[in-house]
Parts: sequence; structure tokens; C-alpha cells
Amino acid sequence: MPGPTHVQATINGEEVNFLCEPRQSLLEVLRDVLGMTGTKEGCNDGNCGACTVLFDGRIIDSCLVLGVEIQGREVTTIEGLATADGLHPIQQAFLENAALQCGICTPGFIVAAKGLLDEEPDADEGRIRHWLAGNLCRCTGYDKIVRAVLDAGEKMK
Repeated sequence: MPGPTHVQATINGEEVNFLCEPRQSLLEVLRDVLGMTGTKEGCNDGNCGACTVLFDGRIIDSCLVLGVEIQGREVTTIEGLATADGLHPIQQAFLENAALQCGICTPGFIVAAKGLLDEEPDADEGRIRHWLAGNLCRCTGYDKIVRAVLDAGEKMK
């Protein structure tokens, strides 16, 4: 049986090296190996979107990707969005629009919204709802989340 694998990747703009078991998901690596607990575990089977990260600029559920698969690749998590100057405009819009409650789904929604607005800065409500369909929320409902993404899109232009 193979032992731990050495992986080198760029996470949130920084080169990282770590060891992980070949069976460990990227979600497990982020949380348990690298201590990045902003990415949340929800369903652990790709249905809720709580663990959404950007993988080479595309949104993925980190529970469905193996940690070894990010070798030489780039990952952005919720921890990579804010800067020393303050919150990312999407994070700020979520606060201003009360688009969060318990917080389990929030990082996944924010990262997914970033993926959308990076690709389509002028996304309308229909496109936002379609794009975020893979992210589930049991607390806030979706109207506040959609309004926050629309607001962030306007601020980011």
C-alpha cells in the first residue's frame, strides 16, 4: 500500500508543499493538513457546495477531488479572497445584504460567486441563480444571496 504523497501547489497565491494520503480529498487536505478551515464540510458527497473552491479558476466541490490532484495546480479558498486592506467586495456585499446566517454554506457561495463574476461580471439574476444552483442554504433563503452577488457585481465593475 502506498504511503503519503508529496504535493506542491499554489493555494491562495502561495506555494505550498504537503504530504497527504492518496485517498484524502482536497477538502480533508485543506482542513486537516493545511489548517484552512474556512472551506466547510457539508454533505461530503458533492451535493451541497459548502466546500466549493476555485481550482485553476473553475469552481469545484473540494470533497470530490483528491488532494494529490492539485499537484502543480492553483487553488483559491475563502481564505484567499480578503486582503490586508479589507474584505473582498463579494464578502462585503454578503455582510451588507444580510446574505448569511449560520455560516456553513457561506464560504462556498462566496467562492462560487467569485468564479461567476470573474467570468461574467454583468451576470443577471437568472444567470446567478443558475450558477449557484449547486450551492444549498437552509437558513437564509436565496433572495438575499442573489442580491448580494448582484451588488458585488456592480461594485466590482
